[in-house]
Amino acid sequence: MPDKILTIGQMARRSGLPISTLHFYERRGLIASQRDDANRRVYRRETLRRVTVIKVAQRAGVTLAEIERALSHLPTDTVPNTADWERLSTIWHDDLTARIETLTALRDKMAICIGCGCLSVDRCALANPEDRLGKEGPGARYIGG
Repeated sequence: MPDKILTIGQMARRSGLPISTLHFYERRGLIASQRDDANRRVYRRETLRRVTVIKVAQRAGVTLAEIERALSHLPTDTVPNTADWERLSTIWHDDLTARIETLTALRDKMAICIGCGCLSVDRCALANPEDRLGKEGPGARYIGG
């Protein structure tokens, strides 16, 4: 059994996260620990995979709330298998595809946008393509996703 568990210090070193972040993830229900005979916090080795998924998802802009919802689909009483992880990836597929498209547009049009000097939200190909907000009528509009 000892080779199947990690102490919180080992988990922090292996994941590259501070112990306080692991505590935070645990309070949020993203990961779970157990207590050993000395009442120290220990993690099952597969928890490291969950932590890695959390880190990568956050780096990609997925919110902790979205991560919580997705991880809630994984089994908690057994080690998630490949099919479980594939199910999780399908949950994020469409959202990540949309984020990639938005980031690609930002990358490709940012220099043009900054350099154009139009200062016009109604003509901006990046913030308001084809004046989609103007079609909703006069007045201020939310410019976002």
